[in-house]
Amino acid sequence: MQIFDYHLWANKLVLKHLKELPGEVRFQEVQSVFPTIYDTIFHMYQVDYVWLRVLKGDSFDSIIQSVTRLQDEKLERSLEKLEQNYLQLSAEYRDFIDGHENLNAITTIHHPSYGTLKASYFELLQHVVNHGTYHRGNITAILRQQGYKGTQTDYVFYLYQIQK
Repeated sequence: MQIFDYHLWANKLVLKHLKELPGEVRFQEVQSVFPTIYDTIFHMYQVDYVWLRVLKGDSFDSIIQSVTRLQDEKLERSLEKLEQNYLQLSAEYRDFIDGHENLNAITTIHHPSYGTLKASYFELLQHVVNHGTYHRGNITAILRQQGYKGTQTDYVFYLYQIQK
């Protein structure tokens, strides 16, 4: 699924770029959607994690328990560990996508606050990609506030990359 491959490519590119910058950049507090780049990246990872659990049909309660465990990992404040976790999660997404017979099939999600949603697996995966795009933009904005350039993660740059 090319659009999800783009999402993984863009996340890897951002993580690579961040590792090339001084370490304190990741934790410098700014006025933004999240207070630091690390908090933004962690949020992206956490949401990707949650949506994979949703796509696999896990219960809301078990997902909440998993998120609580993830919060403990956040305290480590290690971009390297977060990158390893993201790579593992990416492999799990790939297995899910490759192993799913019909991504256009409709699934039903029950959320205690938002109610019931019927959507295709593809639509939910598209949501994950859109969410990541939004927050990669936040990271670029934070970097600019700190005097650094972001990295190009627009979809068109991915298309150029895969045609090389």
